[in-house]
Amino acid sequence: MIAITSKIELTTQPLLLDFQATTPCAREVVEAMAPYWSEAWGNPSSRQHRLGLHASAAVNLARRQLAGSLGLAPERIVFTSGATEANNLALLGHARHWGSGHVISVSTEHHAVLDPLAQLRREGFRVTLLQPGADGLIDPARLREAITDDTRLVSVMTANNEIGVLQPMAELAAICRTEGITFHSDAAQAFGHIPFQPDELGLDLVSLSAHKLYGPKGIGALVVREGIELEPLQWGGGQESGLRAGTLPTALIVGFATAAELAMADLPQRQQRQKQLRDMLWADLQKRIPDLQRNGAEQPRLSHNLNVTVPGVNGTRLHRALRPHLACSSGSACSNGEPSHVLQALGLSRKEAEASLRLSLGRSTTSADVHAAVSCIGDAVDDLRTR
Repeated sequence: MIAITSKIELTTQPLLLDFQATTPCAREVVEAMAPYWSEAWGNPSSRQHRLGLHASAAVNLARRQLAGSLGLAPERIVFTSGATEANNLALLGHARHWGSGHVISVSTEHHAVLDPLAQLRREGFRVTLLQPGADGLIDPARLREAITDDTRLVSVMTANNEIGVLQPMAELAAICRTEGITFHSDAAQAFGHIPFQPDELGLDLVSLSAHKLYGPKGIGALVVREGIELEPLQWGGGQESGLRAGTLPTALIVGFATAAELAMADLPQRQQRQKQLRDMLWADLQKRIPDLQRNGAEQPRLSHNLNVTVPGVNGTRLHRALRPHLACSSGSACSNGEPSHVLQALGLSRKEAEASLRLSLGRSTTSADVHAAVSCIGDAVDDLRTR
């Protein structure tokens, strides 16, 4: 018999500054999910017996809790496997409802938006990608200029996943509303990290993810404004009002709602604390590496994000030197190691993008972590520059 172990242990724990890639499940989230793995294990669609009814009640309560965190009606939430699926459902589902036309987005979007847009282009839709300024922000005038008579859909992420800048969503939404165009946003990096109410911003479709806000992986949601038409991407049991067939994962949904409520509870204090630590990180790195460059606007920006470029060093060697000591990235966790298309859209060269670091802070980050990270990065850069 072959012995199989499922436990993989890290020999050392590096400094953690990659909380935009994912976050650990909060203890309260793990505890809230626990009963639904083995005790209350019913199918929420099996409403002919108590076990199924109990699961259904848990899903309904979680849906109301999540809706409450967003300030909207629970029936507008469609649970998905994550923000990627939510983006696909929003973009493909809404565009295919129209059958043809024009879609506008931004060149710095996550690939979970860019790749569905490429598919729409293959299906005959015209797609325009707006170019941001050097600060990563979209000028609303550029959106207004790009709109044509057959523009059906605009998609702009609220908070960029690499450089952390916050787009002028209310202004962009107002333009779309005036023109009668559906406005979608990938808000995976925003929800739980900034005050975020889709209706106040004027958003029609919103993609969300649990694992970016200390919830479980494998669960997300699409928020759908009343009257917005979508074609489903899959068929089966008719769950989620026929928009997303498949057995609902009760434990993950409960975990998502719990994580959202926790995020709302400590949001102001967490933002203030993380901004102080982020600003300390930037100031100390500048002292250690005077020619360091910050990518993206200083404000408006996520309080836990810092993206920098180290001039004159080889990016591959820099990340190799940091890997044993510091968990950070050069861009999106979904980029398959390619240089950041976001940074290149801002005007950086491929080599500059490779020599960039996305440093993202979390709930557990301390000032000691910041000081250690500065030493780690500074030592690595000094070593590479003296070789």
